[in-house]
Amino acid sequence: MAERSTAAVDVADNSDDQSLTAQADQSTADGVAKNREQDTDSDAAQENAGTDGPGKTPPLELHSGHKLARRYRLEECVTRLDGFSSWRAVDEKLRRAVGVHILPADHSRARSVLAAARSSALLGDPRFVQVLDAVEEDDVVYVVHEWLPDATELTALLAAGPLEAYDAYQMVSQISSAMAAAHREGLAHLRLNPNAVLRTSTGQWRIRGLTVNAALRGVSSDAPQRTDTESIGALLYAALTQRWPYESDAYGMSGLPKDIGLIPPDQVRAGVHRGLSELAMRALVNDGATASRHESPCTTPEELVKAIGEMPRIRPPEPAFTTPPEYQRTTYQQGTYGRPAPHPGATQPVQAPPPPLQSRTGKALKWAVSALLIAALGLGSWQLADALMEQGGKADDTNKTHTTDEDDKSSSTPEPARPITITSADDFDPMGDGSEKPADVAKVYDDAPGTYWQTDFYLSSDFGRLKPGVGVVLDLGKVQEVGEVTVSFVGDTSVELRAASSNAGGQPASLDGFAKVAQGSGNSVALKPEEALKSRYLLVWLTELPVQADDGKWRGRVVDVKVSS
Repeated sequence: MAERSTAAVDVADNSDDQSLTAQADQSTADGVAKNREQDTDSDAAQENAGTDGPGKTPPLELHSGHKLARRYRLEECVTRLDGFSSWRAVDEKLRRAVGVHILPADHSRARSVLAAARSSALLGDPRFVQVLDAVEEDDVVYVVHEWLPDATELTALLAAGPLEAYDAYQMVSQISSAMAAAHREGLAHLRLNPNAVLRTSTGQWRIRGLTVNAALRGVSSDAPQRTDTESIGALLYAALTQRWPYESDAYGMSGLPKDIGLIPPDQVRAGVHRGLSELAMRALVNDGATASRHESPCTTPEELVKAIGEMPRIRPPEPAFTTPPEYQRTTYQQGTYGRPAPHPGATQPVQAPPPPLQSRTGKALKWAVSALLIAALGLGSWQLADALMEQGGKADDTNKTHTTDEDDKSSSTPEPARPITITSADDFDPMGDGSEKPADVAKVYDDAPGTYWQTDFYLSSDFGRLKPGVGVVLDLGKVQEVGEVTVSFVGDTSVELRAASSNAGGQPASLDGFAKVAQGSGNSVALKPEEALKSRYLLVWLTELPVQADDGKWRGRVVDVKVSS
């Protein structure tokens, strides 16, 4: 049994902040409506790592309707704490909702907040809630950030119960990958808790408050990578068990029982995925204090990403199809329309249909049909005899030569291409978080023109310079000869066709396992390998994305894929 960790992970203690947040409206500090701000803990553990004292300047007297820079109209105060306040606002210039943090320019943390906001804005990673502006003006410092009305906090999701194994896997994969990218740029979060993790309506996980939330509360750490890694472990632990992995209750969840230490999630709740349980323990360990069955601890987000990559991939649950109700014929279809309903239990006599064609008209029709058949047979026999007589006058060798020529012509005609059935498909994102809209990937071969599989959105056509591409792996069921792959897109898209070796033991897990055999671009692209190709696994690899007209974002959308021999 592992020791309880003392690293910098939030432990909720709202006693000091209750009076400051009692009048906060229902919303959150970074753009998720209908959730009361709960992120008001005292950060007892983080203060041990080093924090500034609270700001001495009283909060600014602001109200709904106040405008900043004659552009940002304040709508609703969602947090008022330690001399700063957070608001839901409207950018009247771009006509969109935004979030705003405001504090006096002489606040003890004003300079650090400005620096944190500007460094976060330079990252430009779409997996984080973006900082849009950071300004000091008229003795006021304010930070403007995205507002996500369609996103839900992890706190609210866990209020309904633990996450399914696939959802928890997606959450920890995307959060770990994003934090690893941030730390490579020298940025840390230090307050990564369930209030800071959001799931959008498209299933993407995003992180808010990178560097800014810690600066607003004066939080620092001597080991920022370890702090953020342990926070990710706490998030995964809570997602699997609906329990906070410390003795104190926090974020609407009960803590662990006192004096038992940190026990694995699969011992807290039945049915927890074993691999995810061990992953949570590896991230939560303190000074290597793990159970004997666990591997080495993960102390950085990069190590956590590597550990996730070594796990067997958790696939999404199969969609549940309900059996349609048995078809019931209406009384009109049963021929009882306008008739009285039979008495319950009474057996109705069934009238036998009259024998066919027994009337005078029917008999005449039978004789007419018979006469036509006899005439047709006679005409056909006469034409057959005439043809045989004409052929009898021809030489046998000429007949043989003619037949041979016809056979040669027919044998030289190439066989028409036949369609190859796609048995299954998987999303493929080896350079990202390992997942790219897996729930919709089957739509690429469902023969429905109105459906499509789409990528996540990016800030440019080259995937925001985050990765070289994403794609879909097609499983043909067995090694087959492939002649052409036709791909239909929404918008002009650049694409490569890659194929796994016919000797591959299974579906490759990396891009290097697929060799490029064709490429093209457009709305409908026919990809023909230059040489004979035999493979079971084909990769449709998108390398450049179009801007979609409906949302103005860079996305790839694959409508249909056809494979033929």
